[in-house]
Amino acid sequence: MRFDILTLFPSLVLPYFEDSILKRAVTKKKIAVNVHNIRDYSKDKHKKVDDTPYGGGSGMVMACQPLFDAIKAVKRKNKGPVIYLSPAGKRLNQEKVEKLAKLKGMILLCGRYEGIDQRVIDELVDEEISIGDYVLTGGELGALVIMDTVSRLIPGVLGAEESPEEESFSAFLDRMLEYPHYTKPEVYKEKNVPAVLLSGDHAEIKKWRLAHCKKPSP
Repeated sequence: MRFDILTLFPSLVLPYFEDSILKRAVTKKKIAVNVHNIRDYSKDKHKKVDDTPYGGGSGMVMACQPLFDAIKAVKRKNKGPVIYLSPAGKRLNQEKVEKLAKLKGMILLCGRYEGIDQRVIDELVDEEISIGDYVLTGGELGALVIMDTVSRLIPGVLGAEESPEEESFSAFLDRMLEYPHYTKPEVYKEKNVPAVLLSGDHAEIKKWRLAHCKKPSP
């Protein structure tokens, strides 16, 4: 999976891939992460990337030229969809993540300020995705959420191939929340691990786990 991220602040994105599971995924070439500074594509002598909105109003709008040039340049190497992180987009859920994980690549566009010029969306954006009904300072956190959730489903990224299959919201669990987990010691502060989990009876353990899944919050 190839991820290309277009942002004004690459330093917000890169550190996330310097530790843990995603660092190993990059090292093993299960995923490729390429971060592009939109400002590098500005033709303005001061590398300006935004301007005041037509019609008035507060804030600044990211301008067409740097975004058009940045997206077109990246699309020469990544044929995946251009996804704009936006509160106006369709809400991200696990079913959508599973569909995205089947792609070979994607381009994640991170807006800032009041957003981006609508003409960029109309001409170059394939899809808008939201990670929730709230407003963030920029799209970088949303891009990281997509990359993290998608990467987990790519074979070889997690320690065991079956790991994602029984996670919360998976098809295996009928989109329910995952069952409770326990580890050693068997007794802690007079609280015992459920006996069925110590039984070694895999059929009964599976039945117990499915029975203890919870419906997600509305």
